[in-house]
This record gives sequence, structure tokens and C-alpha cells, in this order.
Amino acid sequence: MSSEVNYLVLSETGLANARRLQAKLGGVIHGFAKNIQADDVTPFGDVRATLQDLFASGNSLVAFCAAGIVIRHLGSVLGDKYSDAPVLAVAEDGSAVVPLLGGHHGGNDLARAIGDIFNTPAAITTASDILFNVALDEPPAGWSLGNPEHLKAFVIALRDGAQIQMTGEADWISSGNLPIKADGTLKISIVDNPTTGDASHLVYYRQTLALGVGCERGTDAEEVIQLITETLADNNLSPSTVAGLFSIDLKTDEAALHEAAQHFGIPARIFDLASLQAQEDRLANPSDIVKAEVGVAGVAEASALTAADNLVVEKCKGQRATCAIGKSDAIIDASTLGTARGHLAVVGIGPGRADWRTGAATNALRQADKIVGYKLYLDLIADVIVDKDCHVYGLGEEEDRVRAAIELAAQGHNVALVSSGDAGVYAMAALAHELLDRDGRPVEWDRISIELLPGISAMQAAALKVGAPLGHDFCTISLSDLLTPREVILQRVEAAASGDFVISFYNPVSKTRRDLLAISRDILLRYRPENTPVVLARNLGRPTETIRILPLKDLQVDDVDMLTLVMVGSSETRARTRGDGTWSVYTPRGYAAKHNPKPKEIQA
Repeated sequence: MSSEVNYLVLSETGLANARRLQAKLGGVIHGFAKNIQADDVTPFGDVRATLQDLFASGNSLVAFCAAGIVIRHLGSVLGDKYSDAPVLAVAEDGSAVVPLLGGHHGGNDLARAIGDIFNTPAAITTASDILFNVALDEPPAGWSLGNPEHLKAFVIALRDGAQIQMTGEADWISSGNLPIKADGTLKISIVDNPTTGDASHLVYYRQTLALGVGCERGTDAEEVIQLITETLADNNLSPSTVAGLFSIDLKTDEAALHEAAQHFGIPARIFDLASLQAQEDRLANPSDIVKAEVGVAGVAEASALTAADNLVVEKCKGQRATCAIGKSDAIIDASTLGTARGHLAVVGIGPGRADWRTGAATNALRQADKIVGYKLYLDLIADVIVDKDCHVYGLGEEEDRVRAAIELAAQGHNVALVSSGDAGVYAMAALAHELLDRDGRPVEWDRISIELLPGISAMQAAALKVGAPLGHDFCTISLSDLLTPREVILQRVEAAASGDFVISFYNPVSKTRRDLLAISRDILLRYRPENTPVVLARNLGRPTETIRILPLKDLQVDDVDMLTLVMVGSSETRARTRGDGTWSVYTPRGYAAKHNPKPKEIQA
């Protein structure tokens, strides 16, 4: 199970038993920092936030604590039984194992596995599991229940002694202990055509159909959706039997196809030209015009045939789209066919603390199958990317790093490109967009999807640690002259100084560049007081974090390194120590003047 299991522990007793499970099942242990300090444990401080974060990941969660704790903290974020991840409450000593959520999609099986390790019967409470050893409400992958609203009444009738007549075959049903009789008063049907069930009749569908779809560039999604809907209805086929939507690689980034796939709740998968050309002899309606345009005589039919065994619905034409349907004798696993549209998530992980990282960033990291980043940054998120395929690059290899991430996405992978702080602030987002805009880029690069996930910047983290120095106008300046000429940097420092901005200096010094910070200080001293507050924030969010406040006149280069953010206040920025010894650094916006206006001059 590996990284698919997260263990939450609050005590040393729970930790010992979590380690027993980890040795057998794999996974990651998260320990309450107040009670647990261990190298193999990811620490946390807020139980509620951590439970909700681990639950949101979609992975199985095993909490070594009272069931009531889990229920109270997760109650506000629960979805439904079809989407909630498995959640188990386990007694700290292993004496009780209770699946609370997701019983039918892994929770009950995990509970039984844990029970076997602890020699404790799992407290399985789902009725169909207990009585019949089959989960009627959670069919296996490739199957769907057409009328879940009738399941409760159906199971009640079963418990009262009713018997079932079966139409069609389903090994997962027949292998259970259901009372199947030819003259049963209840009915289970395995069908392809749209069928209406009721409280005494459950309808199950197998995903054996493949939608082949072609369309003109820029086709409206509603047209594609309508064409598919009408094609299925005209041929008496249920949408529940469709395993995926398939097309040619030229349409990888066609929005209409992806919106249509999302509408029907199926994956969109892409075939290369050669795969489709291999089906040309089997096309029912080949087109010389389509062949000349895209290289194959029919996109819809060729895609359907590549994904399935037989063409059961020939090409149907809309105004700007075509659709065909293939059928397989076996259930189609779309994830094994073709490729998905590649996705690049440029993820800002904040300064380093897990609780400063956004939930969206964490989810993107967990969903990615490829992780690309600088080693120092990947070390900060090691607990989230356990068992991920990580591509590690060194300092100074930024362009190689971003190029590799884009190439992986172009191959159909879900890629997370990791940046510290915010992805758009002196990080990888700008370079990613620059490379995607360069002349001579591979055509495949334009077919990927890209999203940027914000993080807390070093500037924000430093400011909020000391008060509100960014309460009025501010700017950022990088003092690195590797990509920006020195004269340009100093021109910007001069402009920011004369404009009286609060300035955050990124990359203030390096081993070989020691003078630009001192020159910048001297420029600033010409425009603002010697006692202007300066914040030196080093290793923000990490165990070795240090923060100093000093006057501008005392700023020395030797006090700063590459891991330090230097924030210089404006002429209005104030700094004082409070009674408890903490700093209050802030830049007023003028409220005092608003509430205490100067008296109007008396006109003679």
C-alpha cells in the first residue's frame, strides 16, 4: 500500500503500533509534535488541520485515537460515501479497528488487514459486507450501479429473507453469499441498454464501450456533448457503459473533448497517428478529405476501433464533430490505452513549513506522477512525495529543470514543478511560460495544460513574522546579476529609494557577489533615515529560522547570506519592541491623519 496509507498518531503507544503497520503495509507516519519526536515521523501541531489535510489527499487515513476525535474534526469536510477516502479509527494499543468511511472502496479491506496484524477482529458495520460478503453499493472498477437510490430498500428486503434472480453475469456478485434463485422476488440485471430499476430491481452496467470523437478546431463543447448523447440514445446504449473518450493526438488540447469527457465522467485519452493508421483497413466510412488533413482516413472510427474490439456504431456526424462507438467483450480500462493530456503544475510550496503550504499545492503534489525540483525544496516536502518519481536538479540548472518538466508533461504525465515560496515570485512560473513561448518549441509542448499554484512568498512570511511592514506600498528587487545587468539593478534600487517604497531584497549576496547589497544600503541612506528598520529573515519556516531587526545604518554584508531575505522599511516604517519582547514592525497607511485632520487655514 505504501504511500496510499497515512497514519496519524498522538502518543508513543500509537507510534509503536503505527510502525508495526508501516512495516507490513508501508505508508507515512504523522506524529503530534508535542508528544512525539522521531526521525521517521512527520511532525504536526494542529490535529484538526492535519486530519482534514490528510483526508483531502484522497489516501487512506488510519488514526490512532478515539473515533470521536476523527468524527468531530472531519464532520465539516465530509462528502458522500462514493467519494470519501477510507478513514479508520484504531485504538492506540491496537485492540479495536473501526472503518469509519470508505468501507466499500478499500476501508473494509484495510481494516481486515490491520486486524490480522493486531490479531483483532475488524469492526465491519456495512450490512452487505456482513451478511453477504459483497458490496452492492460499491461495484468494482469498470462497473456502475444505475439506481443507487434504490439500494437501501433492496438490501432491507434481502435482510428480511428475499431472494434474487440474476440476468446477465457478474463474477463479483456470484462469488458472494447472495441468495440467488431463479424465482427470486428481487432482481439484479447486467445490461448495456438504458434500463429503469426500482426498489426490487438493481441495474448494473459494464464499461465496455469506447467513444471515438473527432472535431474541428474550436468546436463548441455543447455540440460534442449533444452528438454523443444523441448517438448513445439512438442506439439504445447507456452512458454508464462508456469507459472513455478517445481521439487523435492533434486534438490533445481541444477543450471541447475534455469538457465532454468531464460531462460524462470519463477519462479523455489520446492515440498517436500511427496507432490510428493501423485501423484504416477496418474503417466503415473512410474519408480522403480527413486523410489529407490529419493523416488518417477517419478519426472517430479509428479511435473507437483502437480502444475496443468491434465497431458497433459507425461514424455519426454533427455540424463540426463526429462520433463512433467501439465495443469490447471485456471491461475497458481506459488508463491503459493511449495517453492522457499532459499536465504541468508549477507549485509554490511556501518557505518550508507544512502548515504554510496551501491545500491546493499539497493536492497537486500528491496527484502528480512526476516531481521535478531542486533537491533542497524536495527535501522540504519529502513526506508528501514518498515513492514519487522525482527528478532532482542542482542550483543553477533552472532551465534544464523546467525543460525536463515540460517534456514529461508533453509525454502525457501529470507533473509537479516545485518552487519555494510563491511559484510566480523569482521562481519557475515565469521561466515555464517563457520556454512555452520560445520559437522552435516542439509542437507537443503547446498541447499540455498548465496551472500555477500559489505559495506564501518569503517576503510575506518575513513581514508577518514581525508585524506589517508591507502595510503600504512596497516592491521587490533581486540583487542577483547573473541574469540582470548591475546597472539595471542599481537603477531600480535608486528608483525604489526615491519613491520611498518598502523594499524586499531577494538574492542579496552570493559567494562572489558581495558589494551590491552595500551599494544599495548607501543609496537608501540618501533617501531615508539611518534608523529605518531592516528585517533580516533567514531560513523562514524551518527549524533554523532566525529573524533580526536592525537600523539601516547598521546593515552589514557579513550579516546576510543567500538564505536571507532583506526587507528595508520606508521612511514611514516604525519598529518597537512590545512588553513581551516581540517586535512590532509596521508601515502606517495614513489612518492617523484621516482621523486627526489638520485644521483648515483661515482665509483673511
